[in-house]
Amino acid sequence: MSNIAHNYYPQAGRLVILGAGESGVGAAILGKDKGFDVFVSDMGQIADTYKKQLEQEQIAFEEGKHSVELILNADLLVKSPGIPEKAPLIKELRSLGKPLISEIEFAAQYTDAKLYCITGSNGKTTTTMLTYTLLKNAGLDVGLAGNIGNSFALQVAREPHACYVLEISSFMLDDMYHFRADVAVILNITPDHLDRYEYKMENYVASKFRMVQNQRDTDYFIYCLDDPETVAALDKHPTKAMHLPFSAEQEVEQGAFVDAHNKLNIIVPHREAFTMNIEELSLQGKHNVYNNSAAGLIAKVQELRNQSMKESMGSFVNIEHRLEHVACIGGVNYINDSKATNVNSVWYALESFSTEIVLIMGGVDKGNDYDMLKDLVQAKVKAIICIGKDTGRIHEAFEDDTEVIVNSASMSDAVQIASHLAKKGDTVLLSPACASFDWFKNYEERGDKFKEAVMTL
Repeated sequence: MSNIAHNYYPQAGRLVILGAGESGVGAAILGKDKGFDVFVSDMGQIADTYKKQLEQEQIAFEEGKHSVELILNADLLVKSPGIPEKAPLIKELRSLGKPLISEIEFAAQYTDAKLYCITGSNGKTTTTMLTYTLLKNAGLDVGLAGNIGNSFALQVAREPHACYVLEISSFMLDDMYHFRADVAVILNITPDHLDRYEYKMENYVASKFRMVQNQRDTDYFIYCLDDPETVAALDKHPTKAMHLPFSAEQEVEQGAFVDAHNKLNIIVPHREAFTMNIEELSLQGKHNVYNNSAAGLIAKVQELRNQSMKESMGSFVNIEHRLEHVACIGGVNYINDSKATNVNSVWYALESFSTEIVLIMGGVDKGNDYDMLKDLVQAKVKAIICIGKDTGRIHEAFEDDTEVIVNSASMSDAVQIASHLAKKGDTVLLSPACASFDWFKNYEERGDKFKEAVMTL
C-alpha cells in the first residue's frame, strides 16, 4: 500500500522536473526508473555534483533558463520547493491545469514504508535527527530525508527503507495533495516566510496543517499543546488520526508531559509508559524538552524499548549550525547557531543559556518583528554585534534593551569585537534571525566562517 491512496498522477509519459537540487535530481532518477521520459530544467546553474549525476543517468537537462516549449508539454511536473507560486512559469502551468507536485508527493506513490513526518517553524531539524537516531539505534531500517539528508525520491528508487523520518517544510506541503503521513508532527507555528503567504498568518497555518490531510484513524497526530497557533487551528483542520499532544505546562492523559518532579512522561495507548529526568536529556532548554517529547512519542508509537530510548535521548549530539558548541576560549563559550534564520529560533537560542550573552545577529531581514526578543535581550544580552546589510532595524529594535550595539565589517571582524566584549563565563552566540544571502551563499557558509574566525582567536 503506497502512501498515496490511489495513483492520482500519470504513471508514464513526460515528466518535467523544475529545479536540479537534491530533491529535483532524486525525483528525476526515480522517474527514469519508473519509465518516464524525464527532462530537468533549472533557471540557475546546476551544481557540478548534480550535473554529473544527471549525465551518468543519461537524463536530459538544461540550466540557466526554462525552455517553455520543453516544459509545457509535460504530463506531470515536480517542482523545487524554492520556486514561488508567483513565478510566471508556475502561474502559466497552473492556468493550464498541469499536475505540479513536490518530490515528497511524487516519491510517496512508490513506497509502502512507514512515514514519520515532522514540520514546524522551529526545531524541525533537531527533532528529525533525534527521531532518526532513536529509530536507527534501536535497529530499525530507517531513512532520513525531506529538508535534510539524501533525497527521499532517490532513496525510494535506489536504497529503499522500511520507514523514513521526513523533515517537511511548508513549501513542500504546499505541493502535497494526496500524500498521507503515518505519523504527522507539528512542533509549533510562529510567523516565518510570510512573504510566500500573502503576509497572512492564517495562510501559513493552513499550509502547516496540510501535514494531517488524508490521515486515517490508524495514524497519529503529534502536536504541542502549549503552542497557541497550533491549538487555535485544531478545529479548523480536523483529522481522524489519534491525537498525541505534548506539553511542558500541563499533564495529559495520552501524549507527553513534564510532571512536578521534572520528569518527562510519554504515554501512548497500548504501549509501555516511558519516563526520564529532563536533566538527563542531552539537549537542554525548554524547547528541547518539546523536541524530545515529539521524538519520544514517535519512538513509542514504533514500540521502541525504554532502555534504548533513554540511551539515545541521553547521548544525542545536535547537528552542525544549530546551537553547536565551537570552542571555549579564555572561559568564553562560542556557539554557532547560524541555522537560526528567524526571530523565533533566536528566542529559543537565548532561552537556552543562563550566562551573559554577546549576540551576533543580522543579514537579510525578512520583515522580522523583534518584539518577542526584547525581554530576553534585556535580561541576558550584554552586547549585540550586527552582521550583514539590514542592521538599521536591529538598532531600532534593541537600542533601549542592551548597552552596546555595533556594526561589523565581516564575520571575522564581528568575532574579534565579540572576543573583546565577552568576559570569562560569558557566551558569544551567532544567532542571526535573518537569511544569509547578503554576505554568504547560505547559512552553512555563514556558520563555517564564524567557526573559522573563532579558531583564529
